[in-house]
Amino acid sequence: MATSLKIAMAQLNPTVGALEENYKQALQVMDAMERDGRDLLVFPEMFIPGYPAQDLLLEDHFIAENTKMVEALAQTSGDMVTLIGAIHFDGTDTYNAVAVLQHGQILRWVHKSLLPTYDVFDEWRYFKPGRDNTPVALTFRSGQNLRLGIHICEDLWDEKMDYKVCDVLGEAGADVFVNLSASPFVFDKYKERSNLILNKVKKYTKPYIYVNLVGGQDQLVFDGMSMVADGKGDWVHICPQFGENVYQTELFLDRDHTEVHELPEIPEEEQIFNGLVLGVRDYFRKTGHQRAVLGLSGGIDSAVTAAVAVEALGADNVLGIAMPSKYSSDHSVKDASDLANNLGMRYKEIPIAKVFSGFQDTYQDVLGEHLTGLPEENLQARIRGNILMSFSNRDGSLLLTTGNKTEIALGYCTLYGDMSGGLAVISDVGKRMVYQLADYYNQKNQREMIPANTITKEPSAELSEGQVDPFDYEVVSPLVNAIIEKHSNIDTLIEKGWDEQLVEDILKKVRLNEYKRQQMPPGIRVTSKAFGIGRRMPIVNNYKQKK
Repeated sequence: MATSLKIAMAQLNPTVGALEENYKQALQVMDAMERDGRDLLVFPEMFIPGYPAQDLLLEDHFIAENTKMVEALAQTSGDMVTLIGAIHFDGTDTYNAVAVLQHGQILRWVHKSLLPTYDVFDEWRYFKPGRDNTPVALTFRSGQNLRLGIHICEDLWDEKMDYKVCDVLGEAGADVFVNLSASPFVFDKYKERSNLILNKVKKYTKPYIYVNLVGGQDQLVFDGMSMVADGKGDWVHICPQFGENVYQTELFLDRDHTEVHELPEIPEEEQIFNGLVLGVRDYFRKTGHQRAVLGLSGGIDSAVTAAVAVEALGADNVLGIAMPSKYSSDHSVKDASDLANNLGMRYKEIPIAKVFSGFQDTYQDVLGEHLTGLPEENLQARIRGNILMSFSNRDGSLLLTTGNKTEIALGYCTLYGDMSGGLAVISDVGKRMVYQLADYYNQKNQREMIPANTITKEPSAELSEGQVDPFDYEVVSPLVNAIIEKHSNIDTLIEKGWDEQLVEDILKKVRLNEYKRQQMPPGIRVTSKAFGIGRRMPIVNNYKQKK
């Protein structure tokens, strides 16, 4: 008879701080998998408190409640082994940990060793690193004895570390590696994880079980993509990206699998669009919002934002408002109306000419002249922002801002105008990718959901006569990405072919507009470096790069 493990991977979506809700979800899954005869059930990292819990982890009562939930789960455990991520306080120190549950008790706590403190992570602020890594010897319901090399998220990324967790576990005789993870989504991150996993398998010829969190939490999105490899490096099971479920598979330990899987090749636009949809859906669900409102300009940014919102929330829960001024073109209003009709979303038109004239009359009375130039342009944006916020206040809808990463980097946005809102949906999406997402969405639906004119026309804020955006986005968008995401310096950028004067101008704009970005709503992270939680730049910043 083949020796095997019947595995259940709980690729689920806990909510930070919802300790009892997360406990009940875990309990339900444990009961179902115990009845189903599973040998091993694996939850993601920090499932009970949610991840990242940030400064909730500094509250003693929060940690104590977390412990009560784990102890209650342990009491219900039976023959099946359950691994679940939680906080462990040993009376002296606090750890990011895994509780090993079986036969009505906590058999062991396993502590995370490598604590990330970069980009969006700040785990040294809260936890002590574990250095007690040894395999956990367990007897499974089938009677077989196995030593599990349990480790947590960053412990997999040990190849450039002095302390190599997997080596410690492998050399100590682990029969199966198991990683509980909360690894945030970035385009193609699943490929990086899979390569790391296969490196471990190749070195020790032992199977590897990887279970990742799924769902949105504030600015982060977790993509799941849990996977199991056998000792030969064949994929036994690969869970879907962004799919929430309890996935089951059987891992044979003494013979080849009859069915192996290939790592999927998922197009970039599909990954990013689905990540944005999940991020919006969970942000609304977990904050208690149901409806969204946004301004529809007829442009590409608001169109893609609306498409994401409709996919995430349903068309009936999304209101788009077109607010034409005397500078708005007829085709922009039509493009906005056509978009709303195509998406099936609610739609209103509110011209701002009368409100704008009232402001201008006031300035005429006070200053003896109307506003002109940039103040006049920004006044229109702020009138629109106030109208949208009024609709948000009216029924509790959350206002979605529509600015993209390129424009936000350059400061081509108006504080208290188009930057007003509760969630910046595409703030981590460069302008070129916005167009790619529009094309992807139309292809996905096999019809023109986003009007062709919206995609092909020259971008413009339409805040003055004949205005067009002052950037060649085909050039500037990848330049901004190189500066923000790759931290490229001026010499490297020039060597890659960008004009020196353009590079200096863009670097200056990025530096001077930090004050705007620190006042914008939270955005959904889909790249390796997003504005917000993962990028901490000073507002007062007199450093200037030199050649």
